[in-house]
Amino acid sequence: MSNKTILIVDDDPDVRMGLNIRLKANHYNVIFAADGMASIAEARKHMPDLIILDLGLPAGDGFSVMERLKANDTLALIPVIVMSARDPSANREKALKADAKAFLQKPVDNAKLLAVIRKVMGEKDLTPHAVHDLGEL
Repeated sequence: MSNKTILIVDDDPDVRMGLNIRLKANHYNVIFAADGMASIAEARKHMPDLIILDLGLPAGDGFSVMERLKANDTLALIPVIVMSARDPSANREKALKADAKAFLQKPVDNAKLLAVIRKVMGEKDLTPHAVHDLGEL
């Protein structure tokens, strides 16, 4: 049972709602930001254990958010999982070089998402089929 907090940064309310349901069902506390500027403010305010970050955001895309997180000594410690509908061939490597711990292509399978979250946060994976394809991480 987790009491860890995850910040979801996505401008699509349907994505935020879907992730909220999945994550709360797995005992995570969930907070939200709908744009790049709000994501930094929410990260400072709540110091989440993990950030799930979309790349296509208003008021600063996901890459600028990662740059701003890295520039702050405290926020730089928060692991980031990029979850995007953008072309993975053009963005996966760039996201990982920007210090994302994983890149997931939308739409994301629920079991895979939870496995990656648990792996990034160092939690025991209780899903029936853990992620074995490290290329996705």
